[in-house]
Amino acid sequence: MNRRTVHRHGEPPRRNLAHDDGVEPENNGPYADVADPLTGTVRVCAEMCTTCIFRPGNPMHLQEGRVTAMVAEARAREGHITCHSTLGTNSPAICRGYADGPDQGRSLALRLARALGTLHEVTPP
Repeated sequence: MNRRTVHRHGEPPRRNLAHDDGVEPENNGPYADVADPLTGTVRVCAEMCTTCIFRPGNPMHLQEGRVTAMVAEARAREGHITCHSTLGTNSPAICRGYADGPDQGRSLALRLARALGTLHEVTPP
């Protein structure tokens, strides 16, 4: 389910340093690979991590409007938001806060996994 946007000369997009806040995958475009290549399941966090960006109070201390922008980008691409606690691990997973939100139906990965019965809940680190 990894979607990669290619820019000029086949180069991947460069990260905007203003958004280098650790809530998006590095060098992977906007989505980390949340599908397990061995089982074909799509990982989603079983619960929100302790610093989930969808928790009240801005526990990640993100700039105002950052979460809204991330959701808008995910919606526009039929994507998802990867749990920041799972980034850099061998098992990145879709954020529970996003998966439970009103935009979940826009996510191709969530729709397909639910339809095929291949959604696998994992405990966030």
